[in-house]
Amino acid sequence: MNYVFVCYPKCTTCQKAKKWLNKNGIEYEERHISEQNPTAEELKEWYLRSKLPLKKFFNTSGLLYRSIKLAEKLPTMTEEEQIALLSSDGMLVKRPIIVNEDVVLVGFKLAEWEQLK
Repeated sequence: MNYVFVCYPKCTTCQKAKKWLNKNGIEYEERHISEQNPTAEELKEWYLRSKLPLKKFFNTSGLLYRSIKLAEKLPTMTEEEQIALLSSDGMLVKRPIIVNEDVVLVGFKLAEWEQLK
């Protein structure tokens, strides 16, 4: 199972997730979200496969999200516009994300990540 672990190394939640992955012997390829932001195509695929609402892919606690007042703008944006916005700046994307051919998990919720073992 080849996992891609999309993270921001300075993020404490990402650090916890990485520590958990290592502790549980789960192999992954690490991808720094601000250096290699997910593409619009990847985000659309992950969103559809995850069955999560698209808003769950936004880093709502991030400075950029708040500074451009996305909470007010998102309800009037189409899915394509939201995906394009997410793909424009990795700091807008909720992290960590772990992905493989079977799994798409957004954020670090231990109960969900247990399925990776």
